[in-house]
Amino acid sequence: MAEIYFDNSATTKISDGAKGKMIEVMDFHYGNPSSLHKIGLDAEHITAEARSIILQSLGVSRGVKGELVFTSGGTEANNLAIFGAVNAKKRRGDEKILTTDSEHASVEKAMEALEAQGYKVLRVPTVGGELDLSFVRENARGCILASFMHVNNETGAVYDVKSAFDIVKELSPAAVCHSDCVQSYMKVRLNKKALGADLISLSAHKINGAKGVGALYIDPDIIKTKRIVPIVYGGGQEAAFRSGTENVYGIAAFGQAAKEHYASLSAERAYMQELREYIVSRLESIEGVAVNKPKVSAPHIVSVTVKGIRSETMLHFLSSLGIYVSSGSACSSNDKSKSGAPLVAFGLSRDEADSTVRVSLSPQNTRDEADSLYNGILDATKRLARK
Repeated sequence: MAEIYFDNSATTKISDGAKGKMIEVMDFHYGNPSSLHKIGLDAEHITAEARSIILQSLGVSRGVKGELVFTSGGTEANNLAIFGAVNAKKRRGDEKILTTDSEHASVEKAMEALEAQGYKVLRVPTVGGELDLSFVRENARGCILASFMHVNNETGAVYDVKSAFDIVKELSPAAVCHSDCVQSYMKVRLNKKALGADLISLSAHKINGAKGVGALYIDPDIIKTKRIVPIVYGGGQEAAFRSGTENVYGIAAFGQAAKEHYASLSAERAYMQELREYIVSRLESIEGVAVNKPKVSAPHIVSVTVKGIRSETMLHFLSSLGIYVSSGSACSSNDKSKSGAPLVAFGLSRDEADSTVRVSLSPQNTRDEADSLYNGILDATKRLARK
């Protein structure tokens, strides 16, 4: 039975180029990049090359020291952004933080931890996949940090973070603005100026790189004004923003994967958008199936509600056919209390959220696979018991 993988928002298969780069570094450039001998300098050069590739993909032609910090993944990048920015501020007791009501767990859990410390965290509504900019304007004064994801990992909604950050900066010029771009990087064209964020989180394994590697972009002005501090201390690697010996193997693969996608981004995005529209049109023809469509959607995510059939039941049924989708964010699968929260924030009822699966695409998916998905969901609506 052929396997059909539609869970690319959870993780992607490492590309042949990224895998080859990783093996090359393991074999020939295995030194510690902090060592001063030739093998160490070779490893440092590999790291610098990857850093340059990723910065260029964000519209930065020549980065300054510390402008791109490698981490263990998107979760750590988000935590460094949030706690690093908050901890850099002298505590007054009236600090206000803005985020959305549909963030990834690595942001939402960080916000809950800050609330436990006494910080006031306000969550911007995202009904229909749109940021409530009037809410932002009403609450931005006195804000020290705004953290808004760019693309929602469950609905595929593209949020207008630039407008939101412009409002925050207007009313609280000293605020730090952070965007989790893990789901938008190499899916939509990113430019740090157009995004308007001071801090940008990325992850390698979402773009056919290796797991265990991420990055945080830090605007030079944030570095200059010391508005972010480390959360991991040690030997001072990564311009002292993230101590610990760098994962050179993974970083090299990250750079290679970014290079590959950046070269073909327009074509990949157009192809996935066309395939997404094809999947949506086919699924909407099935009785009892609804596609949750944001006003502006990323090209790689389709949120599908099959009324009366629990998402986990649907997931296992499709899996038995060799078709792999998700019942939500893989990073939240162990926390049932948060399951479906972004979908409810989008506007679904709790029952609808519990009957929703996520289909996430890659440029390697085909129309034939989309047809198999359609047939699988159609078969499920006829065979599975309704709740």
